[in-house]
Amino acid sequence: MTRVLLDETLRSLLHNLSEPLELCDEAGNTVGHFLPADVYEKLMYRLAEVQCPYSAEELARMRQETGGRALQEIWKSLGRS
Repeated sequence: MTRVLLDETLRSLLHNLSEPLELCDEAGNTVGHFLPADVYEKLMYRLAEVQCPYSAEELARMRQETGGRALQEIWKSLGRS
């Protein structure tokens, strides 16, 4: 992802980046959208929740499970030392 640093003048033109923005070229064509970090984070978490194949109850049950194998055992079963 490309990172762009904004000075105070540009930030003020963009309403301090505190709300979603539609970015357009000189002809008025949309070239992209900007979401503030907190809105983007909430959106990504919601997307992950929707795509998760497990229910909330299944995830809670899995968190409570104990056991498993030691990493060294896993490496050995994969043919690594």
